[in-house]
Amino acid sequence: LSDFSRGHWLRELLCRGEQPSHVQPSPDGQHLLVLQKNGPPPLSRVVAFQRHSIAGADLERSWQPPQPALVGLLFLQSPVVLSSWVLAMVWEHGRTEVWHFVVAVGWQLLQTLELCQGARARVVSVCSQGASLVWCEERPPLGTHSDMSKCSFRFCVCARALQVGEQGMRLGPVKMVLHNSPEYQVLASPQHIFLVPAAASFATTSKFLLIWHPETAKLTITAPSAGFIHSKVLHSSSESDFRKLLLGSVGILSDFTPLDIHTSAVSSSGGLLLVSTKGAVNMVEPDGTQRHIFDLEVGSLAQGSPVRLKTFGSILACVLAGVLYLVDQNSGRLIEKEVLSVKEVHFLESPGEEDSIQLLTQAGIYSFSLSKPEDSSRPEPCLVEMVFEEACRYYQRRSLSSSKLTVEKLKKGGAFQAPVALAAILQHSLHQKPARGLQDTYAKLLSTMSLELQSYMSLELLKTCVVCAPESEVESYCKELVEQEVSRILHSDMDKDNLAYLNSVFASFPKAAWKATRSCLQLQHNGDGHLIARATPEVWKKVLGGPQLDEVGQNGMVPLFELICASFLRFKPKWLPSFVELTQQYASMSWAYSSKEGPEGRVPLYKRALGVLARKNKHSEGDDEMELELLLCSKRPKAVLQALHLLIRLKRWQRVVEVAEKFSKLSPLLNKEIFTTLLAEFAQHRELDPYLDQLWPLCPAELTASDILTVVLQYLPHSQEDPVPFSSKGNQLTVGLLKPLLQRVVQRPSVQAEMYLDALQSPTFPPPTPPREH
Repeated sequence: LSDFSRGHWLRELLCRGEQPSHVQPSPDGQHLLVLQKNGPPPLSRVVAFQRHSIAGADLERSWQPPQPALVGLLFLQSPVVLSSWVLAMVWEHGRTEVWHFVVAVGWQLLQTLELCQGARARVVSVCSQGASLVWCEERPPLGTHSDMSKCSFRFCVCARALQVGEQGMRLGPVKMVLHNSPEYQVLASPQHIFLVPAAASFATTSKFLLIWHPETAKLTITAPSAGFIHSKVLHSSSESDFRKLLLGSVGILSDFTPLDIHTSAVSSSGGLLLVSTKGAVNMVEPDGTQRHIFDLEVGSLAQGSPVRLKTFGSILACVLAGVLYLVDQNSGRLIEKEVLSVKEVHFLESPGEEDSIQLLTQAGIYSFSLSKPEDSSRPEPCLVEMVFEEACRYYQRRSLSSSKLTVEKLKKGGAFQAPVALAAILQHSLHQKPARGLQDTYAKLLSTMSLELQSYMSLELLKTCVVCAPESEVESYCKELVEQEVSRILHSDMDKDNLAYLNSVFASFPKAAWKATRSCLQLQHNGDGHLIARATPEVWKKVLGGPQLDEVGQNGMVPLFELICASFLRFKPKWLPSFVELTQQYASMSWAYSSKEGPEGRVPLYKRALGVLARKNKHSEGDDEMELELLLCSKRPKAVLQALHLLIRLKRWQRVVEVAEKFSKLSPLLNKEIFTTLLAEFAQHRELDPYLDQLWPLCPAELTASDILTVVLQYLPHSQEDPVPFSSKGNQLTVGLLKPLLQRVVQRPSVQAEMYLDALQSPTFPPPTPPREH
């Protein structure tokens, strides 16, 4: 405490009073404000202390009932000088004093302002964001004898910015965030305001939190037990009515359990930290999602027992009942647990010392180092566990034994040295230690794995950037991260776990996953307009193979081929038929025809793509055309005939003829099926009459005039009227329409005649007798 001016007075203040003091450090760590309530005698005071290196007048304010109480000590961004701050003291009746510190002069009062517009308003909670103040105030009803229990929605949440006026500091216009609401505690992160219901709120309104986004004027409703519920952009003050905001969500909220909040604080990453009465620490993100971090080792927390929370980078520091917990926010792992000799502890700002935590106690200021000793040669326990768990899965898949392999068996057996070697190599690589500290065998492995380790470290760095980046930069980081993750999975074993992970990636980042897939498969159009891919055969086997629909179960997970098809349908639907055709080519090269291991030995690829098309939420006009293209790109006889029937049903006769001309060349059997189908249509109506010159050349050589007449008579429409020689409707089949086809068939030599003709036209008939051997 000797670092601060009047250190003895600071120690005395910390030791006084029954209630714990509130300590507020300045953003630069050079000043310390101590708020003491109900000290002996019954007097409350605020005292400012500064480090010895800064000289100037002191700041001390005191008050006692019936004077209004102090609600908040807040450091705001100065509207006058950039990167500097001012101190705002906000009192319960709305009076706000703005102070600033001048080196060699000391604390100076800049302005006294009125925060609230109504004389009867009472501030119950206040926070600061940038140069703005956000507060929750109580507005009592106008009637002096009104029942307060019937006016529970008498609070409102407002915001005002600190500005520079002609006569000094002033407050800008009031922005109404929420009105006709219950009481809320307001907490500010750099970009969001969290509204936490007060302990005395109704059971209905204490089941959810509100998150205000000042930049977009949006309010988000979230329940920690259910996640995001609803969000709405508030275009006018009439839309900020609390009851109107909840009108569409009352039914959902009624099923939720009330919030269990003992302590709340804002983390350095912008999330809201919540500690329940059972000791569970959770993080509510600005988008409304919640994740569990850690469980404190307590049975239950009493209402008055203080819990101190503060984040230092990715480390969460928590002090409860004289015990300091250091927890990794990302993994929830307990890094350190220290029993302190004092119970009342306050966290201080330590600018420039990210690897240490400063603690203020009655005995003095202590620094707790977060850095690990440099001479540690043993692998980190968490890293070792991760390596051995992955090794367990790897060896279990390749084991012929039915007994389950565990981490303990793997460690005790000593037969598997790969996990031990990998853990040691990762330890040295992550801490950038020289390779000479490793065994010779490990050093050789390290040189072999150097590229993979660099890729791994860059991936971990990218993940850290995603977690810490502001919202404006998250999308670009996510795009790069998804591309690396998709590429990594496509070069790994495609088991159910990896497939489930890919499903979640495609669901969470659909556009980034689509671009990553295009990049990994190297998909592009050539000069002729055809889709080409330069992916390796191993990658194609991952796309076409892996767990199939009958193996992944009914949990919503789909194989990789279906995931990619769904991305094509969403972002580039015109490419999907070309992609299916391309995959069929690679499948025929990678697996033998009708092989059970290959995709064509199971469900044909075009049917799998059609299944994705059928699962679309909304059916559009282009879906029929897409179905048609998928059927035709397969070039399978059944699929071609199905496409032909689809075109006939749609009465697209020009396209019917084009498909018939193109696919009749594939095989004589398919030619016969196509011609018979079109001949049956020709017998029923006159829609194909304009295309007869194109259809008759498709007649198979083995069809005779008798065969043709049989088909025509079979499909002639049956009339209910008496037959007459000449029809007035003009839609009946006539001999004149059929005559060109019959003439073509009759004049064409039969197959048997051609066989005999070849024999009769041989140079010698019968063939000469072979010479005898004597």
